[in-house]
Amino acid sequence: MSNQLEKVKELIELRAQARLGGGEKAIEKQHAKGKYTARERIAQLLDEGSFEELDMFVQHRCTNFGQEKKHFLGDGVVTGYGTIEGRLVYVFAQDFTVFGGSLSETMAQKICKVMDMAMKMGAPVIGINDSGGARIQEGINALSGYAEIFQRNIMASGVIPQISGIFGPCAGGAVYSPALTDFTLMTEGTSYMFLTGPAVVKTVTGEDVSQEDLGGASVHASKSGVTHFTAETGEEGLAIIRKLLSFIPQNNLEEAPLVNCTDPIDRMDDLLNEIIPDSPNKPYDMYEVIGAIIDNGEFLEVQKDYAKNLIIGFARMNGQSVGVVANQPKYLAGVLDSNASRKGARFVRFCDAFNIPLVTLVDVPGFLPGTGQEYNGVILHGAKLLYAYGEATVPKVTVTLRKSYGGSHIVMSCKQLHGDMNYAWPTAEIAVMGGAGAVAVLYAKEAKDQENPAQFLADKEAEYTKLFANPYNAAKYGYIDDVIEPRNTRFRVIRALQQLQTKKLTNPAKKHGNIPL
Repeated sequence: MSNQLEKVKELIELRAQARLGGGEKAIEKQHAKGKYTARERIAQLLDEGSFEELDMFVQHRCTNFGQEKKHFLGDGVVTGYGTIEGRLVYVFAQDFTVFGGSLSETMAQKICKVMDMAMKMGAPVIGINDSGGARIQEGINALSGYAEIFQRNIMASGVIPQISGIFGPCAGGAVYSPALTDFTLMTEGTSYMFLTGPAVVKTVTGEDVSQEDLGGASVHASKSGVTHFTAETGEEGLAIIRKLLSFIPQNNLEEAPLVNCTDPIDRMDDLLNEIIPDSPNKPYDMYEVIGAIIDNGEFLEVQKDYAKNLIIGFARMNGQSVGVVANQPKYLAGVLDSNASRKGARFVRFCDAFNIPLVTLVDVPGFLPGTGQEYNGVILHGAKLLYAYGEATVPKVTVTLRKSYGGSHIVMSCKQLHGDMNYAWPTAEIAVMGGAGAVAVLYAKEAKDQENPAQFLADKEAEYTKLFANPYNAAKYGYIDDVIEPRNTRFRVIRALQQLQTKKLTNPAKKHGNIPL
């Protein structure tokens, strides 16, 4: 065999060795936990045969604690690029079979390299996390590696989409990279995220808590809002990431992909003309409204189990990607509270950063009252949503279905926050407050002097409701651009979006605003 063939054979053998990561036994262990390996995940995520791996032969440089005797090609992370639906993406996937996926200085350098390439090429970056945290043997070098990654997450924010898939443990400093990215997905039963584990919690606070109850997928999906999506299996999780990318552009200078629309733009849904109940205190399901107006009823909801009083997610209207923000009267009467405000604000800012128009469906009676909310800073959280809408320069179309009262009216993309097209249904009630509350303030003194104060207030409430519980008062001042027939909502919103395609609006030049965090 010639010298050259020998060298080619050696390369092939080294590649085979690198692809085995921590070896057959470690791979079997991973499979036994119901988890895939890093390369298997990448193969499921990307278009078949599109993956180009980088830095396959990188090895750690640590000589402490006997580490010099243990070397694995690739050093615990698989990095490279490929395509999803033919579009370029960069990807890194931590390999739990190598040192428990723990982060070393060289692993961090590999991750930073693909992040830098993603920025240079203007393409999304997807991180697949399955790691025991920092490689303790490397000490400060591992920590500096994390910091290098975080700095890149920050610089990339709002420039290229960043998505984190949590497919195993993600603890300590490791959680901050996903927290800095645009969207996080967790798998149920096999992934968890926390800053300090159950053992430390027990030592410091005395609490007994399991990994699942401290930082499992359901906890972060419903209680903390840390994760945006959950999946039952690894395959489902990767399919969600593929679907998510179909709604968003490659970078902040591009538009989201246009899809051929098979759903007639003038399709009318008679259900909408009857969906609002006669009683103002009776709920209806906002999902039915969303499904009736978007293309083919296809809605990718974000954070569906968190702050259910506000619905956010991606849809298409005439093939164009839009971000939908809608109050949900079926949950807490659709009020805004601290969590719903934060949830909405972050989504609005993502859509604005990546040129995705916003469609806002309003039925909001106000902010949730009480000490719990006030002590939790509902003023600041509500201001976040207000700030996000006021700052957004993308096309904004708002439809008020029923209630839109007081401060919550302003916050939900009103005309004065640079709403482009503000429509209302005939059932809309746009006022400072509901009738009962208003007359209690306006006629409190007069009522005391009446023979029948309750009847007097009831009459005044009916009077107030007739005057203000309608959209025409707001339309009189031009705060509502038109009152529309509910069943025609899809067509009117699509027409508005078509008109707004050439919208140009620039905010004042500044380094950045100081959002009320």
